[in-house]
Amino acid sequence: MATKQGMCRNCGSLVMYDDREELCECVFCNCVFPSKEAAEILENPSAYEFKNEKFEKQEGAKHYYSNPVMPDLVGKAVNRDKVSKQKQADELKLKASEFEISPNDVKAPKNLVIGMIAGTVVLVAVILAISLPLFFSRRALSSSIKADIDTIFELQAPGSTDEAPAFEYKQVNVYGISCQYVRLGLSDEVTEDQARTLYSNYAKLRADKRGEDSGDVEMYIYTPDTVFFINEEGLTKDVQQPVEILEPTEETEK
Repeated sequence: MATKQGMCRNCGSLVMYDDREELCECVFCNCVFPSKEAAEILENPSAYEFKNEKFEKQEGAKHYYSNPVMPDLVGKAVNRDKVSKQKQADELKLKASEFEISPNDVKAPKNLVIGMIAGTVVLVAVILAISLPLFFSRRALSSSIKADIDTIFELQAPGSTDEAPAFEYKQVNVYGISCQYVRLGLSDEVTEDQARTLYSNYAKLRADKRGEDSGDVEMYIYTPDTVFFINEEGLTKDVQQPVEILEPTEETEK
């Protein structure tokens, strides 16, 4: 047994019939006609003229038709799943933003704002009160040392008949927070004893200007052939290839 589709020859409605039955009946207009004809009309309905006559319902006639009660279950299930997922995504977005705080949501009390401003002003004032005196003190020390820096080049020991080297020119670079570092560039060679004297003279000058003992000085002395490094622990030197010492500029010449 197989249920097939056809078309009513009277009203053109869809007819469902049993292929084992010779006749079929339209459930809309009660027209009874050959099942074979219903199939032929469905294949080419434009070739038929539907008269739409009235027929009385026949008792005991067999009706073969289908009335779907659960149409497109898969499609509806897919749509419901999409809607459900979209709803869940929207809820997550809402929940994620529930705890977001905008600048408009946070309004500090007026007294707190004033207190924060006042605290910042006090902190800046304290920093300036500490740093400015140190800054001007360091500048004053540096200026004072540089004003008398030529005195460190008096290399002739008291009572000595040896002539101190007459440098064609010399360069001095004093740096560090308390002028504890110094570099000298000399046009002529010096002995190790003269290098120690330069170091001692600068340490004494710095101590005099600071008003306290100066034992943390580090000095580099650059000559055409030798580099001396001297600190309170002693002297080291490095003999290098002869180099040409450039003429000093107005800013570096002392």
